[in-house]
Amino acid sequence: MNKIKDRSEIDNIYKWDLSKIYKSDKEFLNEIKNIEKELPNLLKYKDTMLNSGKDLYDALNNLFEVSRIIEKIYTYAHLKNDEDISLSSSIELMNKAETIYIKFSQTISYFSPKLLSVKYEDIEKMYKEYPKLKEYQRYLEIEFRYQDYKLSELEEKLISDLSKTFSDNEDIFSSLTDSDIDFGTIKDEDNKEVQLTNTNYSIYVKSSNRRVRQEAFLKLYGTYERYKTTLSKLLEGEVEQTSTFNKIRGYKSSLDAAMYKDELNSKVFNSLIESVSNGFDPLFRYFRLKKEILGLDELHIYDTYADIIPTYNKKYSYDDAKKLIKDTLSVFGEDYLKNIDKAFNENWIDVMPNTGKRGGAYSGGCFDTNPYILTNFQGEFNDVSTLIHELGHSMHSYYSRNNNSYQNADYSIVVAEVASTVNELLLAKHVLKTSNDDQEKLYILDRLISLFKGTIYRQTMYEEFEKFLFDKVENEESLTSDVLAKKFYELNKKYYGKDVVLDDVIKYEWGRMPHLYYNFYMYKYATGLSAACQIVNQILDGKKDAVNNYLKFLSTGGTLPPNEELKINGVDLTKKEVCDNAIKMFSEIVDEFEKLYKKNNKK
Repeated sequence: MNKIKDRSEIDNIYKWDLSKIYKSDKEFLNEIKNIEKELPNLLKYKDTMLNSGKDLYDALNNLFEVSRIIEKIYTYAHLKNDEDISLSSSIELMNKAETIYIKFSQTISYFSPKLLSVKYEDIEKMYKEYPKLKEYQRYLEIEFRYQDYKLSELEEKLISDLSKTFSDNEDIFSSLTDSDIDFGTIKDEDNKEVQLTNTNYSIYVKSSNRRVRQEAFLKLYGTYERYKTTLSKLLEGEVEQTSTFNKIRGYKSSLDAAMYKDELNSKVFNSLIESVSNGFDPLFRYFRLKKEILGLDELHIYDTYADIIPTYNKKYSYDDAKKLIKDTLSVFGEDYLKNIDKAFNENWIDVMPNTGKRGGAYSGGCFDTNPYILTNFQGEFNDVSTLIHELGHSMHSYYSRNNNSYQNADYSIVVAEVASTVNELLLAKHVLKTSNDDQEKLYILDRLISLFKGTIYRQTMYEEFEKFLFDKVENEESLTSDVLAKKFYELNKKYYGKDVVLDDVIKYEWGRMPHLYYNFYMYKYATGLSAACQIVNQILDGKKDAVNNYLKFLSTGGTLPPNEELKINGVDLTKKEVCDNAIKMFSEIVDEFEKLYKKNNKK
């Protein structure tokens, strides 16, 4: 294994260039001082903002101008800190950025309640009186969507105070599962005793050694079983709090509240569950195939995570990765490739791992910066796939920010994973089409199967479980650990079928799932991949205007509700066919994998 270098040892061509945001830390600190002096000026609009259309326009203009600078400050500090999270100097910059952000939030806390003290009809009159105010129409429409669910000023304050008091469930869950719970030790492939953690579990459960994956699985979830009472109380408290506040505001259910926030309706959620529930055949075929390939009499649930193609180890230089990515994305045309070149040539990307650098990968930045990318590239295919995934995010951000005003540039979280997953799927399809190596193709197909299995099926199962939680609480029923375990086990039986042996401790997997504290978040992973499948099919099939429509979608920003944005691509999340088509693609991938595997493993 290569030694991880210090940042000073890495060539600048592999580092992002943050001097394009601020030339130095000194310039960054001066910006904070200047904006801190500006904050009190925002208070002057408290009594005047609703006097006329021009007054509201001026208030919004000034507020968003300051907001842009605050975001720029925060972005610089955040990126700088992630270069080496151990540096006290970077931690100090981050603390200063967070402090000014809090001060800004406190300063403008009056704005939304004051705005919503009038009716939207009054705002529409202001548009006629001062047409420039229409520059903020989308922002104002989104704000006023919540007016029907807004309470009095006193009630809002009470809910705010109570939210702070009762918002500890997720923090306690994180502290308990990440820090306090000791999962004990297991023996690795070399029979050496190693500490098991939530983080390294994913490595051991994929082990080619069945003893290792079984031991990791039973040890991890057996530990969660021991904490089932505490974990069920935390989860019940979170669901009860969310449900109570939604009920006070007048929502019919917490699902309706979550979908309303996403500018969707529960039809999208229910349609997803219906499609997946009717689409288990390719998944169950894959489990039977996996059992055969692994040569097992019984396929236990921990066996479903084992790598079938663990020996493929092709290496990519960074230049190899860039060429493969550009070849893949050439389907989008010259303009898109020109912008990909900007990412590579203008130091948007922090490529290599270094001592102290944050792990993983992400696309960051803000309206007034490049859409920077952090990766930890080490030459595996996964690293290439991660890079093209993050470039999808960055291109989405780049097109959104370059085609919209600041207040309209941010796209919804509902569509946030679409562009990244489109890129990831295109890469896999490109390699499958151009490779002459069957082992490489099998490796890619197996990765795709894991993507669909974990995103379409698994996330939907979790959402079925989450809906069960809220239905129980909203019917004034308790969520004991036994109730949770029984339902979770039933769902695993449904989603794994009769060919997979469910070890009893799987019924406690809910105990390690942080997303259950995010209020109906997980369905977006499944709908995002489903939408991406339809877009990729259209592009690769050469459907007329498919590429132009996709680039238009990327350029829409936040100017439309998310499903209206997707309709630009011919994707309508309320239609069952979107997920059905994704399952059809999955079925074709399983078929292709099976044929290729059997061709190369004739007995």
